[in-house]
Amino acid sequence: MSDTSEAESAFRGLFESAYSDVVRYVGRRTTDDPEDLAAEALTIAWPRWSEVPTDPTEARAYVFGVTRRLILASQSRSARRSALAVRLAERPAELATPGHEEEVLALVDLRQAWSLLDAKHQEVLALSVLEGLPSAAAGRALGISAVAYRIRLSRARAALLALLGDDPPTLTGPLVLRGRP
Repeated sequence: MSDTSEAESAFRGLFESAYSDVVRYVGRRTTDDPEDLAAEALTIAWPRWSEVPTDPTEARAYVFGVTRRLILASQSRSARRSALAVRLAERPAELATPGHEEEVLALVDLRQAWSLLDAKHQEVLALSVLEGLPSAAAGRALGISAVAYRIRLSRARAALLALLGDDPPTLTGPLVLRGRP
């Protein structure tokens, strides 16, 4: 039996022994799709098979560790999206001073359009506008090239403009452009 066949056989054994337990583990810890996260954890383990311990109990622990990191990453993304939504929701209150009515209305429109955007578009725009990352760094954060990131950013901007309608609000000042006071 070749090394590849042995590795495939060992991986199948790990999959059969751990998959249902990992699904239950995910189901107890998050509202994300447990089967998707379990499959993702095992998908991550396969290309790194040389790092997976040979002992079956330790191999299962390895998969649970990968799954835990996936859950934490998912929860972190959800928390960042929630915090972003809260920051966007609070912007009109920050600007509600005499003479700023136009900007408040513009931010309300922007917040409503933002809430309708696909999560992928929100993520791309947030990396650029709120986090101020250049294309190369934002692309690395998403695991794509700078060119692919710029394409996604262009599409996200177009989607946001489409949601804002024919007369998008005019926003001014560093507060609005950077998303920070």
